[in-house]
Order: sequence, then C-alpha cells, then structure tokens
Amino acid sequence: MRWWKVLGLAGAAGVAATGVVIVRAERKRRSYTPDQIRDRLHERVAELDSTGDR
Repeated sequence: MRWWKVLGLAGAAGVAATGVVIVRAERKRRSYTPDQIRDRLHERVAELDSTGDR
C-alpha cells in the first residue's frame, strides 16, 4: 500500500504544478503594455488635477 501514497503525492504535485503554469500564463495574458500603463497614469494625474487633491 505504500506505492499508493507515492502515487497520490505525485498526482498532487502534478496538479499543483499545472496550476502554477496556468496562473503564470494568465498573468502574462492580462499584463498591460507600457503604453497602456502610461495612459492610465496620465488619466489618474488628470483626475487629481481636476479635483485639486495634491
């Protein structure tokens, strides 16, 4: 019965590794381009300037 434990642990490690790969791919897919980040920062600055909060 000891090999069942090893097989179970190997399966759990495989599931965890697959999850890590999926999360990394999702982060990369959702990452912003430098132009998008710059545009968002400009929008925030303009919003702060219009409200006068500095």
